[in-house]
Amino acid sequence: MKRVLKYVWKDYKASCIVVLLCIVLAALTNLKGLTFMEVLIDDYITPMIGSENPDFGGLFLALAQLAGYFAVGILCVYLYNRIMVNVTQGTMRNLRTALFNRMEALPIKYFDTHAHGDIMSVYTNDVDTLRQLISQSIPQTVNSAVTIVSVFWGMITNNIPLTLLSLFMVGIMLFTTKRIGKKSGYYFGAQQKDLGRVNGYIEEMMEGQKVVKVFCHEEKSLEEFRKINEQLRNSADNANKFANIMMPINGNIGNISYVLCAVAGAMLALNGYAGLTLGALITFLTLNRNFTQPITQISQQINAIVMAQAGAKRVFELMDAQPETDEGYVELVNAMQEADGEIKEVQERTGFWAWKHPHKAEGTVTYTPLTGDVVFDDVDFGYDDKKMVLHNIKIFAAAGQKIAFVGSTGAGKTTITNLINRFYDIQDGKIRYDGINVNKIKKADLRRSLGIVLQDTHLFTGTVMDNIRYGRLEATDEDCIAAAKLANADGFINRLPDGYQTLLTGDGSNLSQGQRQLLAIARAAVADPPVLILDEATSSIDTRTERLVQEGMDHLMQGRTTFVIAHRLSTIKNADCIMVMEQGRIIERGNHEELIEKKGRYYQLYTGKFAS
Repeated sequence: MKRVLKYVWKDYKASCIVVLLCIVLAALTNLKGLTFMEVLIDDYITPMIGSENPDFGGLFLALAQLAGYFAVGILCVYLYNRIMVNVTQGTMRNLRTALFNRMEALPIKYFDTHAHGDIMSVYTNDVDTLRQLISQSIPQTVNSAVTIVSVFWGMITNNIPLTLLSLFMVGIMLFTTKRIGKKSGYYFGAQQKDLGRVNGYIEEMMEGQKVVKVFCHEEKSLEEFRKINEQLRNSADNANKFANIMMPINGNIGNISYVLCAVAGAMLALNGYAGLTLGALITFLTLNRNFTQPITQISQQINAIVMAQAGAKRVFELMDAQPETDEGYVELVNAMQEADGEIKEVQERTGFWAWKHPHKAEGTVTYTPLTGDVVFDDVDFGYDDKKMVLHNIKIFAAAGQKIAFVGSTGAGKTTITNLINRFYDIQDGKIRYDGINVNKIKKADLRRSLGIVLQDTHLFTGTVMDNIRYGRLEATDEDCIAAAKLANADGFINRLPDGYQTLLTGDGSNLSQGQRQLLAIARAAVADPPVLILDEATSSIDTRTERLVQEGMDHLMQGRTTFVIAHRLSTIKNADCIMVMEQGRIIERGNHEELIEKKGRYYQLYTGKFAS
């Protein structure tokens, strides 16, 4: 809660001060109205009883002053509620922006271990709990607190014995609120977690709906949903059960307090103790009602406050998640090479790239041409330190070479490509890019030099042209069309209803899997990178289309260092070096002819002849 308040105060300090002043002023005007009853009865009504010629002038003047006070109070209430609308919506905007910024900075490992639906629940359900907290609960609580203080002062000045009796009953209310609120808070926390779990499951089922229907698992899916949905119902039921009984209990304790004060006050007034007049008694009873009512209102807000605390915990857990670290200092810059061979950095795009490598010890800067030379030197890697998935990996890919990886599923082929772009960091060994340790290269610059076509193609909501241009945002329409032609995607794009301006939604659901992969290849082509990573890039393309794509890919790969993962061995026959992997180790290496002659694992994979 404290952190939420700091977040609001940071961006809306002036607005919060104005709101606080308005609340205090509204509370004071309310107190003026409450204490007016004593003046009305004792100073005006009682003296006029039995008077033959009562003078109403003073009474009218007092009523006019009271109306003015109430008008100021109404204005203050309107102002602080209107200001809180701006504060609330602005804070929600800033929170979502901060969440998205942190999400974009998180490592891939975070998304491997957190359900996407659960993360979405943070943006929607958990942030929304803070909306109600900021717009209603906090102002109401502050207003109630100020009202309690002002009314308490009025009670003390009115009658101390009755004030002590009221305080005793308030103590009972606070004790009850604490006991019930503790139980309610526990279940509200569970409710938010269960809600995230339900959202995650729904998203998972939506994405896997085809698989569910193919295997006729609708009833099984429904059974699992009923289970987690029942957990959500139980936690929500318990949370609201305790929260909803809090207000009636406190309300009735307040009624008992009112009755006790009325009885005690009547006895004091009738016996002439403590100088208690009829007007003073009526005023005190009004003050008593307004003293216990804010406490009841605060207990009513406990529901929203506790829920917001649970939501805030999840929001700030995401905000506090450890971002992807980057200690690199080598940058990728536009460059040009002069006649004497010297490389100079330039601002405009030249098509010639260089690594800007500052040497702090010497105080010098060197420029190394980006050629795409990649070396794995005895690399070990595991997703956690307890279990290594890659062992003693040695790869030497000279600039312009085509390196292919083949092997069984789970052999570690994709893992190697994930290490090149530093989605994960290695435990041992070295990876060098153009002779530079990749740990020294800024991750953004490293990834900017790589073009990647993943086996799981993702397209964004937008036109076909927008999705191709995603590879290089400054690319012209002509560049995008040329890239599409290179990937042999131009043909089917022109057959779409609006050609390159056809709107794609739902991850390109209106396209076939093969067409989606062709767009992914075109996206990589428009980036024009010196190094390509093709992870099963043609896995969903038919044999006829594959031949067309392969021709375009050969043009794309010309002069570039290329890492290819392929299950169709026919596509990598022309590779300069083929790595055969099993259980995280390279067991064979060589070109197609050399590996066929060895009649080892590659030979078995290529011919389909396995030892019995």
